[in-house]
Amino acid sequence: MSQMQNNVNGFSFDALLPPEMAQKAENAGVAKANLGKWRMLALAVLAGAFIAMGAIFATTVTTGAAGNMTYGMAKLAGGLVFCLGLILVVVAGAELFTGNNLIVMAWASRKVCTWKLLRNWAIVYVGNFLGAAATAVFVFLSQQYMAANGAVGLNALAIANAKTSLDFVPALVLGVLCNALVCLAVWLCMSARTTTDKILAIIFPITAFVAAGFEHSIANMYFIPIGLFIKQFAPASFWQAAGVTAAEYTHLTWSNFFLGNLLPVTIGNIIGGTVLVGLVYWFIYLRPTGRLIPEAEPRVKQA
Repeated sequence: MSQMQNNVNGFSFDALLPPEMAQKAENAGVAKANLGKWRMLALAVLAGAFIAMGAIFATTVTTGAAGNMTYGMAKLAGGLVFCLGLILVVVAGAELFTGNNLIVMAWASRKVCTWKLLRNWAIVYVGNFLGAAATAVFVFLSQQYMAANGAVGLNALAIANAKTSLDFVPALVLGVLCNALVCLAVWLCMSARTTTDKILAIIFPITAFVAAGFEHSIANMYFIPIGLFIKQFAPASFWQAAGVTAAEYTHLTWSNFFLGNLLPVTIGNIIGGTVLVGLVYWFIYLRPTGRLIPEAEPRVKQA
C-alpha cells in the first residue's frame, strides 16, 4: 500500500505553521471587530457563563483538597477542570474579552480601526460580566454552595477572600501573566484543524495559569461575586455547618472586588494579551517589512 497522503482535495490535516496562524488570527480579529453589537453582546454573555462554569467546576473539585492532597496536586486538579471554560468558548463559539485582546494584531496591521477595537473590548467586557455574574446568582439560588455540609461554600469564600486581599501591583502583574497564557492558548488554537486539536492546545496553558495562581478578570467576575453572595445572604444554617462567621472575611467587599481586584487585573490582562502575545507575533510575522505570507490579491469581479 502506498504512503498515505495527508492532503485530500487541497485540504491538509497538518496543523498550521506560525506564519499561517498569524494570518488566521489577523482575519479572525477583523471578523470579531465587525460583528453586530447585539450578536457580539450575546456571544459575550455566553463566554462569561462558560468561564463561570469552569470556575464552578474548579471550586467543587478543589473542595476539601487541602487535607487530602499536596498543594501542587490540588492546584493541578483545579487547573485541569477549569479548562472547561475556554474549551466551551473556543469550540462552542463565544466572545471572551481576554482572548479578544488578540484583535490588536489586526489593529496593528490597520485592518481594524481604534474605535472598532475599543468597541469590541467594551461590549464584550460588559457581556462577560453579565454572563459570569448571572451564573453566580443562579448558583447561589441553587444552594450548590451548601454541598458537603457547606464545604463547597467555604471554599468559594476562601477563594474570593484571597483574591480581594491582593495589593494593586501584585494583582496587576498576576493579570499580565495570566492573559499571556490565555492568549497563548488561543494562539495555539489558531494552528488547529480539529476539535481535538483545540482542546489539547488549551489544556496546558490554562492549567498552568490556574495552578500558578494568576488572575483572570472574567473568571473573577464569578469567583468573587459568588463569595460575596454567600457572605451577605447565606442562611444561618450554612454558617453553623461551615463553622465560620461572615465577619471573618474582612477583605471580601464590593469595593475590593471592583477597585482592588477587577481594575488592576483587567489592566494586567490587557497588557499580557496585547503586548506579550498579540504585538509580539504581529511584529514577527505580520509587520509590513516582515510579513511572511503575502496579502491576498483583490478579487476581480467577472463581467
